[in-house]
Amino acid sequence: MTGDGGSGPSHGGGPGRSTRHVVVMGVSGSGKTTVAEGISALTGLTFAEADEFHPESNVELMRAGVPLDDGHRWPWLRELAGWMAQRAAEGVSTVLACSALRRSYRDVLRQGPPSVDFVFLDGSAEVIRERISRRAGHYMPASLLDSQIATLERPAPDERVLTLDVAATPEELVEAAVEGLDLPRRAGRPSG
Repeated sequence: MTGDGGSGPSHGGGPGRSTRHVVVMGVSGSGKTTVAEGISALTGLTFAEADEFHPESNVELMRAGVPLDDGHRWPWLRELAGWMAQRAAEGVSTVLACSALRRSYRDVLRQGPPSVDFVFLDGSAEVIRERISRRAGHYMPASLLDSQIATLERPAPDERVLTLDVAATPEELVEAAVEGLDLPRRAGRPSG
């Protein structure tokens, strides 16, 4: 699943250094970080939280309830693509928790490593809003959910994105992602 006209499984990297790169995407509160960390634990892919790549100026805007515009997002997305590309060059597979709400944002991420798989955590605004209300210590206020939903461009069929329903448990979502993308499990981790 490359979404960019590639075919076959998404393996990349140099000779003998095949890597996988997964972006777990969706609006704030959909469970991206939890699912991406779970994928990392099962597979050994190196985890990163895209929010940690934001400059402090972006974080302050979001903390204040101000939605980011594309001028704030493009440098951030390019940095994320670069991070994945660097890991691919090192022969390291990755899993990234990133909103990736618009196709153009996903296209920037696809410019990083040789191929990127996307897992879209989709669900009702009510379920997601309730989850956000229970989160402690996150700078994204629930009030920004509506702007994220308005920004979201659902993946098109040609993007070959694995879509999962956030109504499932985190464990079920992790299993569905690992199975759906045919990710190799870390040695000693049984399936199911």
